[in-house]
Order: sequence, then structure tokens, then C-alpha cells
Amino acid sequence: MANTTVRGALSIHGTNPQYLIEKVIRSRIYDSLYWKEHCFALNAASLIDNAITLKYIGGTFANQKPTEFMCLALKLLQLQPEREIVLEYLRAEEFKYLRALAAYYVRLTFDPLNVYEVLEPLLDDYRKIRFRRMDGSYHLTTMDEFVDQLLTEERVCEVQLPRLTQRKVLEETEGLAPRKSKLGKAMGVLDDGGDGSDDEDAEGRGRYLSRSPSGSRSPSPEGEAEKTPEYWTEGSEDEEEQPAAAAAARGRARSRSAEGSEGRYVSRSPSAGSDAGGGRFVSRSPSGSPAPMDIDTERIEGDV
Repeated sequence: MANTTVRGALSIHGTNPQYLIEKVIRSRIYDSLYWKEHCFALNAASLIDNAITLKYIGGTFANQKPTEFMCLALKLLQLQPEREIVLEYLRAEEFKYLRALAAYYVRLTFDPLNVYEVLEPLLDDYRKIRFRRMDGSYHLTTMDEFVDQLLTEERVCEVQLPRLTQRKVLEETEGLAPRKSKLGKAMGVLDDGGDGSDDEDAEGRGRYLSRSPSGSRSPSPEGEAEKTPEYWTEGSEDEEEQPAAAAAARGRARSRSAEGSEGRYVSRSPSAGSDAGGGRFVSRSPSGSPAPMDIDTERIEGDV
């Protein structure tokens, strides 16, 4: 019959491969028009033609209709192709939906050790794919996100996935190689400076530079707290005292000391002039007015 598993197929996880998909979804797939028209008499080679024409992935939509992706996944479980054929599906990078279909089949049928070894390289595939929700709407996702869901979540495309052993357990028991993340490698390059420098350079990078008030940069010893520059004061009272202190400093710079100017400074005040001239004031203005003349008062009275 068209809905039976191929003769000679091996049981997977102790059951018929088709039983990995719940009975409700499996019955809807058998009753769907796409299964009857396009999935009849398919084999591992002719299934590729249908897989490369997929436009989205998903489980069911409108609460009863299975997607074409799910129909082909059930067909793969029915055919149970050889391992080499499934790996060739994954190597077809130009057909992203064929690769997504093969990754889904690998997660359902392979043992945990092979699941990690086969699917983790697909985390470097960042191409966009469409996903159809149960309400019939679409949203964009990426291949690496879909593969990450297969490795971390229990239910994908509305199908309960087989239990997957934790990676750290497989590393200790099965000898699984530690995962090499590109992000972790990039962060390691940044931490090392990208040039493989020795410990002395690393110690030098650990030291920080403090800026002195003069503007020059001087290295500070490791572990020493950075000192507050002299030109910086905290609090509103100190901020108000800064202009007064600056004005006083400028006044002191311009003034002359009394000890250094002894014998050289001559006062031009009126008091000094009166002492020197015996009570007479002599004008030193630039007008150059003549000195006062003696007037003969007796001559003037005789003439009158």
C-alpha cells in the first residue's frame, strides 16, 4: 500500500519510522491532496525534485492542513534512504529547503552523537527561509536558527522530537569533540590582541595611563588608584573659590615685591611733592605752563 513503510526498513528508536510523527498529523497527511498527487511512488532520487520546489517549512496550518514540508518528511521516514544519500541532501547548499528537510530527518532518525556531528556545521548557514505558522501566516527565519531549534527544543514543526542527550555528557562518555564556536574564537582573538603577544605585553596592556594636569600622559603603576588632578575640585563652594583664587594668582604675578624694588620706585603722589618742595606744589603735567611771576603792586597803584 502507498502508506506503508518500505520493506526491509529498520526500526528507529524502537518503533516504526513513520510513528515518529504523531498519529493525528500522520492521518491528516494521508488524507491531504498533496500526498496523494505528488508523493505517490516517490523514491530517494525523485523526491529531490519535489523538495527543491518547496517555498516554506512548517507543520500544519489552519489547524488541520499539513504543509508540503511535513508531507515530504513523512515520505522520507517511509522510504528510509541510506545515510550517504541523506548526507548528500545536506551538501546541496544551493537548495536550502532540501537541506532543511534533510536536517529535520537527521534529527528524527539519527543517534545523538551523529546528530551533533552532522547538524552543528549547519549553524554557519545564515540564509533566510520562510516558516508557516498554524494560523497560516508566514514569518522569516534563518537556517541556523532552525537548526538551533532542532538541537535545543523538544517540539519543532508541531512534532515531538526524540530525546537528545546533552552535549557535555557525550563529550565525557562518547568522546565527542568540543564545539568550536566562531563567536568564541573571535572573542579569543580580541582578548589576545590578535598578534599572539607574550605575558610581558599582556602585563603592559593591563596598565593604564593617567593624564597629568600639564596634559602629558605618564604610565601609572599597576594597582595604584588614579589620583584626582589638581585642577579639579568637587562641591559648589570650591567651584566658587576657583575664580577668586585665579584672580589672586594673577594679581601676585603682576605685583612687585617691596624688597626687590627698594631705591628704585619714586612716588609721584602730591604728598611726596610737598615734602620735597617745602610746602610748594609743583605740577608735573605735560601742559608746560610757565612759573608764577612777581607783580609790582606799588607801580600799579601809582599809575592809577
